[in-house]
Amino acid sequence: NMGGKKEEEEEDKEDEVKEKIENLNLNDNHREKKEDGDDDDNDNDNDNEEEEVKINASDAAAAGKKKKKKKKKKSSSGGNGVKYTPAGAAKEQTAPPTVPVTELFPNGFPEGEIQEYQDNNGKTSWRLDSEEKRELERLELDMYDNARQCAEVHREVRKYIQEWVKPGMKMIDVCETLENSVRKLLNAKGLECGVAFPTGCSQNHIAAHWTPNGGDETIIDVNDVIKFDFGTQINGRIIDCAFTKTFVPDYDELLLAVKEATDEGIKQSGIDVRLCDIGEAIQEVMESHSVDIRGKQFEVKCCRNLNGHSIAPYQIHAGKSVPIVKGGEATKMEEGEFYAIETFGSTGEGYVYLLLLILFLFCFFSMVFL
Repeated sequence: NMGGKKEEEEEDKEDEVKEKIENLNLNDNHREKKEDGDDDDNDNDNDNEEEEVKINASDAAAAGKKKKKKKKKKSSSGGNGVKYTPAGAAKEQTAPPTVPVTELFPNGFPEGEIQEYQDNNGKTSWRLDSEEKRELERLELDMYDNARQCAEVHREVRKYIQEWVKPGMKMIDVCETLENSVRKLLNAKGLECGVAFPTGCSQNHIAAHWTPNGGDETIIDVNDVIKFDFGTQINGRIIDCAFTKTFVPDYDELLLAVKEATDEGIKQSGIDVRLCDIGEAIQEVMESHSVDIRGKQFEVKCCRNLNGHSIAPYQIHAGKSVPIVKGGEATKMEEGEFYAIETFGSTGEGYVYLLLLILFLFCFFSMVFL
C-alpha cells in the first residue's frame, strides 16, 4: 500500500508541474500577442503620421504653386525693359521696339513740329491763307504721310537707342540693333521701305560718316562722344536725322550749343530763304557758347566745311548744301524741296580733315623719305 501511495503522490506532483508549465506557456503567448498588437498599433500610428506629413507637404507645395502663379513677369525685354505708349498711339510699344507704327497709329501719323512761314515784316506768309496753296498742299498728303511714318519710326528707334546704349557695348552690335528695329517698325520691303543708308556712329574726333564693317571690334568707352546718324525711307522719301550720345555730364554744354544752333537753323528755313542766311544764323547761335570741360574753357566753333543738304527721292544728297557758317551760297530754298539741317559743333579748330587723305599723304611722304 505504501508503494501505491508514493506512486500516486508522484503522479500528482507531475500533474501540478505540467499545469504550471502550461500556465507559463499561456502567459508567454498572451504577452507576445499583446506586444504584437502594440507593435501594430505603433506601426499604424507611424503610418498615419507619415500620411499626415505627406498631405501637409503636398498642401504646402500646392500653396507655393498658387503663389507662384500670382507673380507677374516683367512685360519687356532689352534696354530699360519698360514698355511705353508713344503720344497719340493706340497701343504700347515694346523695348526694344518691334511693333510696326502702322499698328500704333491706324488713323494717321503724328504731324510733328510745324513752323509757320513769316514774311520780311514778321507777319504770317500769304501762303497759309491762299486757297490755291492749300489745295496744292492737299494733293501731297500721301507723300506727307510717308514722310511722317518715317519720322515716327526714327523717333521711336532714336528714343530706345538713347536709353539703351551703354559703355562696353560693341559698336557693330548697337548698329545692328538699331537697323533691325527700323526694319521691324517699317515692315521693311527691299527698296520700297526700310533703312535709308548705313548707320553712322562716329566717335570723338571723327565728325561723321564712319560705320563699322563686319567683324569690327570697336568698343564704346564711358568718355566717348558718339554721333549716331541713321535714316528711314518709304518709296524713296528719306528722313535723315542724327543725335549725339555721351555718358558723362562733361559735354552737356557742348550738346546744348549744338541743339540750339540746329533749332535756329530749322526756324530760319523756308521757301525763298537764302541758304547763306541760314548758315549765318546757325553760326551766330553756335559760337555764342563757351564750354567748361574738366576745368578747361573752350570756345565752341562750327565745323565750317560740313553742311546740311537737300534730299530727293532715293537720293540722300540732292545737290544743294546748307552751310553752317556765314558767307555761303545765296541759292534759295524752293517749294516742294526736302532738307536736312545739320550742325556740327567742336572744341577744336572747327575744320574737318579727310582721314583717308591724311593716311595717303603720310604713306606717300614716308616712302619718299625712305
